[in-house]
Amino acid sequence: MQIAWPGDLVLVDPLAVDLRPFAEILESDSIAVLHAADQDLEILELVCGTVPRVLFDTQIAAGFLGLSTPSLTTIYERFVDFRVGKGDRLTDWLQRPLTEGQLVYAANDVARLLETKDRIVEQLESRGRLSWALDECEIQRVRLRGQRNPDEAWRRIKEARQLRGSARTVARALAAWRERRAAALDIPVRYVLSDIALTGIAQRPPKDRRDLEKIRGFDRGTREDVVGEILGAVRSGLADTSPVMDEVVPGGVERDLRPAIALISAWIAQLARDLELDASILATRGDIEALLRGDDNARLATGWRDELAGQPVRSLLEGGAAVAFAGNGELVIEERSRKPLL
Repeated sequence: MQIAWPGDLVLVDPLAVDLRPFAEILESDSIAVLHAADQDLEILELVCGTVPRVLFDTQIAAGFLGLSTPSLTTIYERFVDFRVGKGDRLTDWLQRPLTEGQLVYAANDVARLLETKDRIVEQLESRGRLSWALDECEIQRVRLRGQRNPDEAWRRIKEARQLRGSARTVARALAAWRERRAAALDIPVRYVLSDIALTGIAQRPPKDRRDLEKIRGFDRGTREDVVGEILGAVRSGLADTSPVMDEVVPGGVERDLRPAIALISAWIAQLARDLELDASILATRGDIEALLRGDDNARLATGWRDELAGQPVRSLLEGGAAVAFAGNGELVIEERSRKPLL
């Protein structure tokens, strides 16, 4: 674990120390600067029992300057002209002791992060967007991260959601087994069984190890006891006759409004380009659908998003505005004249 503060930087071996006292720092009023903090927050909550009281996520903040989910390397190069070497990125980080190269690589991850945060803040302030970014970081910080339901884990696998019948029940059983094993071992689920292998097993249920080893993505070095658990999950899935339903979005978008989704999406994408915002931060397709459904918690109905995009879209839907092509071919939402051309 890499920790930096003004004037100093330390590397902490999380396998060798008790990290729980670190919670006192996290719960102080100091700003915790992280990059792509989502997974880090889950780990901190698991190990320390808390998350930072104040969070600044440089990846989120950079999105308000037009960068789409930038890597740490990208923001270092963009804001502080610093290049992080990639030589030790894929080495074995479980080995002890770590090599000198690994230590340098780890230190570089945070060596310029505070300076980068300051540069990002300067640019956000100059554009009047700092409060937007801080609001989004706070949403990230407080997002519910309780125990995930293993029986619903299959829904997070894109390929598995497309399966039907017994293939889907096998995928559900395998994903639940994988989730529980990963939690027990405290490792990412992909280290237990890759998504591609899980989907392949569900599509062609194996009867023995020989069948398993024909599945793309399956690790042939898997221990025999783990193979037995996988085959057991397959049998359980095949025997499961309970229906596995697709997720249903409450309400749905009225049929008459569905054609508007593509048009509004195109306008929002252009608005994001004009404002130099990451389009996914401004609004996703799901955000647009939520607004059209009238969801109380729609992101486009609150705060800065409402001002920039939500209000114009509602005016469009209510008939007070219309979409038109500007002289340069761009889409604009403007007041409707209500004067028919024909």
